[in-house]
Amino acid sequence: MRRAATIAGAALLPLGWAAAAAGGMIGHMAGHMIAVAVAAPLIAWGIGGTRYDPARALPRAVTPMAMMVVELAVVWGWHVPGLRALADASVAVLVVEQAMFLAAGLLLWAAVLGTGPERRAGGVGALLLTSMHMTLLGALIGLAPRPLYTHHGADALIDQQIAGVVMLLVGGVAYLLGGLAMLGRLLQTRNEAIA
Repeated sequence: MRRAATIAGAALLPLGWAAAAAGGMIGHMAGHMIAVAVAAPLIAWGIGGTRYDPARALPRAVTPMAMMVVELAVVWGWHVPGLRALADASVAVLVVEQAMFLAAGLLLWAAVLGTGPERRAGGVGALLLTSMHMTLLGALIGLAPRPLYTHHGADALIDQQIAGVVMLLVGGVAYLLGGLAMLGRLLQTRNEAIA
């Protein structure tokens, strides 16, 4: 199962990169969400506990809350209009952006999925906080009264609004469900310890 998850996650990445390269905020957001909320958790679960697992290799650095902050900085940073314009104008910058999305997502999910019982509460908190910041950013992008990314042309506002909804639905929901699943696992472990 773990090998299949790694392969599935890796197979989804080219789809996300193709969407991001197609241009527009919808394509960008689809690529971003595939990288951080779909492919990254599959790959992180697949490599969990192996020598490729960053949480196992660097347990003091790759902690849930630290990686949540890294992911927040990467996601919010690449949605600054100037950086978005650079990524849309340059293939090299787009590659850096997408690599950073994947790395941040992979580190966060590896930290959360690789936590032992003593750090699971931190994993729950990291995923729920990530869900909140993804939801907030998606709402800010989608509800902005004017185009934030004017380099997308005449339909920039509609493109931006749909992209905000994609972020709200995929990003917010993926991290929320992950956090709730981790919380359920944590509560089950505590109940078993009590019984």
